[in-house]
Amino acid sequence: MTTSTKELHVTTGATVWLTGLPSAGKTTIAYELAGRLREEGHLVEVLDGDEIREFISAGLGFSREDRHTNVQRIGFLAELLARNGVKALVPVIAPYADSRDAVRKRHQESGAAYVEIHVATPVEVCSVRDVKGLYAKQAAGELSGLTGVDDPYEEPETPDLRIESQNQTVQESAAAVHALLTERGLA
Repeated sequence: MTTSTKELHVTTGATVWLTGLPSAGKTTIAYELAGRLREEGHLVEVLDGDEIREFISAGLGFSREDRHTNVQRIGFLAELLARNGVKALVPVIAPYADSRDAVRKRHQESGAAYVEIHVATPVEVCSVRDVKGLYAKQAAGELSGLTGVDDPYEEPETPDLRIESQNQTVQESAAAVHALLTERGLA
């Protein structure tokens, strides 16, 4: 019986949190990175914010308190996965610094690796991309509380990596995150 290289690959779990405005490119980068990591034999899960809201945080609104609760639930899941050898890629806005800090602290306390990536796409670019039509709805008065427009987004002061997705391809953005993970012994 032969053993493949993938079967011998030792996996170190980690949470890679991609924060940024709506339509910044967080989810697109996460899925590109996930494919690359899977090809290398890593266990990977993408904790998409929209899916989490539907299945885990159903019933939560968009008040500061509800957003904090949502981020803490996602942080718990990510940390659980990371502790068990999975790369948890988390493309979630997480607009408040204290919420993100609490997630980082949870990871530090458990010894799970945590990497914060700020997808720092300007609101002007995000509103043109407008993947879900949120900016158009906000402009038409059909939506309020849009992060970065009429609801706060507290940019990370010291992220592990800052990506300006408007200046590079999705593949280049994912490669930059991969390079950081490799540098830290996580990929």
